[in-house]
Amino acid sequence: MRLVTYSVGPAWLARAGVRVGHRVLDIEAASRVKGEPLPSTVKALLAAGRGALSRVQALSKAAVTEARSFSHAMHEERAIRLLPPVPDANRFLCAGADDPAGDSPASTRLPASLVGHDAKVARPRGLARLDCAPVLVFVVGRSGLGVKEADAMDYVAGITLLNDLRAGDGAPAPGFAPLGPEIVTMDELPDPHDLWVTCSVNGGERHRVNAADAFERLPAILERSARQEALEPGDLLCAGAPRAAGAGPGLEPGDVVECAIEGVATLRTTIVAPADS
Repeated sequence: MRLVTYSVGPAWLARAGVRVGHRVLDIEAASRVKGEPLPSTVKALLAAGRGALSRVQALSKAAVTEARSFSHAMHEERAIRLLPPVPDANRFLCAGADDPAGDSPASTRLPASLVGHDAKVARPRGLARLDCAPVLVFVVGRSGLGVKEADAMDYVAGITLLNDLRAGDGAPAPGFAPLGPEIVTMDELPDPHDLWVTCSVNGGERHRVNAADAFERLPAILERSARQEALEPGDLLCAGAPRAAGAGPGLEPGDVVECAIEGVATLRTTIVAPADS
């Protein structure tokens, strides 16, 4: 499945959705057609457990075969705004880029700084250079403390992408961090460590790396992250940054950055000038 958080209409409230082709089905609204309502946020949906996710999968199939019954809950993608897949994540932990020693996880971004697919991100004023790199982010699907590597995959709901915007010295750039466009659940990814991850700027490829070579393996990240404090549904675990995270000229206003899991999902970001310039 492809789980998203989106907003639509004048209220622009964040809602949990699932992709059905090129449209998005509102999960809570659709669930009322077939029984008790499901949660209206992705984090709450993950916390509700695997049974809730199984219902979402069934609803997405029913929305195709019984289209009229679900028409009120279906949205064309052009009519919605995609937000970060878990905009209310409690924690966003990173390994590799901010913690090369691998001793303990470090906060790489505040969840409040996250923006979604097709966001416009202002180039920080006074920054000598702005770089980008594609990073895999694993989304925790169930609570766990003292998780061992052998059991780690049971705690992961899926994968999403971070456009890791950094200053020329490698420090996280101030401002916003694009995440998305969706959570690709693990049933669609036979081997999450055998994925090609790319980044292009204005159509020119800057990075193309295999997850096995560029990122720390998920079981090790999860075991270390859950050693002292319990992980909770919706927590985000960043797998670190590719080694080639400074290729090409720095980003400037007008540049369009596309980070992708090749053949799976693409996160697009447009760099703009500061609003007060």
